Amino acid sequence: MHLSIVVPCMNEQDVIPALVERLAAAIEPWEKDAEIILVDDGSSDGTWEAIQDACLHCANLVGVRLSANRGHQIALTAGLEAAKGERIMMLDADLQDPPELLSDMMLMMDRGYDVVYGRRIERQGETIFKRATAYLFYRVLNTMSDVPIPRDTGDFRLVSRKTLDAVLAMPERSRFIRGMFAWAGFRQIGIEYTRAPRTIGETKYPFRAMMRFAIDAMTSFSTKPLKLATRLSFASLGITALMAIYVAYSLILYQTAPGWASVVLAISFFSGVQLLTLGIMGEYIGRLYVEAKNRPLYFVSEELRDATPVTMRKSA
Repeated sequence: MHLSIVVPCMNEQDVIPALVERLAAAIEPWEKDAEIILVDDGSSDGTWEAIQDACLHCANLVGVRLSANRGHQIALTAGLEAAKGERIMMLDADLQDPPELLSDMMLMMDRGYDVVYGRRIERQGETIFKRATAYLFYRVLNTMSDVPIPRDTGDFRLVSRKTLDAVLAMPERSRFIRGMFAWAGFRQIGIEYTRAPRTIGETKYPFRAMMRFAIDAMTSFSTKPLKLATRLSFASLGITALMAIYVAYSLILYQTAPGWASVVLAISFFSGVQLLTLGIMGEYIGRLYVEAKNRPLYFVSEELRDATPVTMRKSA
């Protein structure tokens, strides 16, 4: 198999027909040696039925159904583990990232690159808040991360088999796949494109999910938040020392004044620092707990290849 395309899907029944049509057109030059893998991430609508129907009309289509919803990054991992191609493209089902860039990505890989990622130069149809938070996310992430991660990129990319094997060898449970590819190294290059607005369905990344994703990204690739907690603790001790000097000076000059505002302010400040420090430590301890259980990332309840069901399997 020369080419695999992996697409995680969550409640995307209305998008599947258009998605398969555009992907089938994109892989036409490699049609005899290509596969399209659609991963149903425990959808509650008719996504799996739409995938089954599409398999009957597209010989290149492979359907993978997870036993429960595990999240975008785990569903993407399931598709990547099922991929058989020497080159693997990944993108979201919403068609905001154009599959038509596949030809350009393949040309770049022909020149010797192992990873060709899409870099968004414009985000059409998104709110100012979404664009602002996305801009801040990548800047803050690179400031906090120990590994440089390309800015304004998603999981939309084409990777070589050796790069994918390197990433799949990483055993962590909380996965931030674009960061894992950045950490793996190899020769990488970006292709700029304009991200189209979503025309069918609804976004699967509300603000709460974006916050969880941002926390996963930062704690997966850096210990700097822990160092920040330590620095905040030292800063609070310094402020406490200055306040002690001020109190002693006031006592000497008999300039003490009864008042609760400054006391409440000081207590609130130091309590906030302590809670922030405990929260950061809790995130890392929680990750250790999840990793220690060493559960499978997912189970596959159904798989379709050439419209033929395949028995259930689980992740490594």
